[in-house]
Amino acid sequence: MSKQKTNKSAKKRFKLSAKGKLSFKKCGIKHLNTHMSAKHKRRLRTPESSVHESQYERVLSMFPYTKYAR
Repeated sequence: MSKQKTNKSAKKRFKLSAKGKLSFKKCGIKHLNTHMSAKHKRRLRTPESSVHESQYERVLSMFPYTKYAR
């Protein structure tokens, strides 16, 4: 049987913590942000957000070799 493949876009966007939480960076901070206020840019730099419970299973299914049971 062949190996299962990890979804490459999910691999780049999401990070799985040791306790099984999925986190991601907020969008909109890379470029074209000169029109934003400093407060807005600071808010986008805050630590990673966690994936909503309704989307957790869908995102986790993109990672076939995870330690956590679904």
